[in-house]
Amino acid sequence: MIKKDGHVHTPFCPHGTADSFEMYIEKALNIGLEEITFTEHAPLPDGFSDPVPDSDSAMSRRLLNDYFSQLLTVKEKYSKDIKVNIGFEIDYIEGFEQETQAFLDEYSKYVDDAVLSVHFLKIGDHYYCVDFHESAFPQMIEAAGSLKSLHKKYYETLLAAVKSKLGPHKPKRLGHLTLINKFQKRFPSDFDLKNMQYDLLLAIKEQNMELDFNVAGLRKDLCGAIYLDQWMINEAKKQNIPLIYGSDAHSAKDVGAHYSLFKEALF
Repeated sequence: MIKKDGHVHTPFCPHGTADSFEMYIEKALNIGLEEITFTEHAPLPDGFSDPVPDSDSAMSRRLLNDYFSQLLTVKEKYSKDIKVNIGFEIDYIEGFEQETQAFLDEYSKYVDDAVLSVHFLKIGDHYYCVDFHESAFPQMIEAAGSLKSLHKKYYETLLAAVKSKLGPHKPKRLGHLTLINKFQKRFPSDFDLKNMQYDLLLAIKEQNMELDFNVAGLRKDLCGAIYLDQWMINEAKKQNIPLIYGSDAHSAKDVGAHYSLFKEALF
């Protein structure tokens, strides 16, 4: 098995760090990784207004050429040491499927690997960012009607993402499946949505997609867990859904973090 980190951010992330591509790659080499995918948040679709106060959820479209140029340079620089993949974390946003496909079609020639994630939920006529801040979470609960309804909306949107028609360049990997649990210590759930989650896993299987084994929740004080439940890991293995380790690192020090948990889960 190739030792890979398939979900890594970059200095182009407006809510991340200024750590250079070289810093990320050197950390990957130091811990023995053989492959790394840089998955910066792709520019949000034309016409979509970032609901986060600082509008810093994704990189600017005007920086794309620089992003590709820098990655092509480090890809060549480290070609004998590690496989460097150029990629994106693509947001599935309800109502912006055509714009998203247009972006994928336009830039596919540069992309080696990518993650499809849900960060934004459309509730009524408004969009909300799922993982922005615990202080904003009650607003989503109120808009959805209850915590359970909010969770249901999240998994309905994930299912729509998996089934979405985004063209031939649609990312093959679904990101952080249980991101809705980011603030679970403050907003604990006392309900079971396993049927919805199971249907989602079946859809991932049917669409021949991979699943992001995302450990970022372990770095979040109000989460304290990876973004997959243990039964989901077991079911993914049973259904032969590929699990791809993702640190979701926004700084070089977090590349490969908790990789041992991934190894334990696979074997």
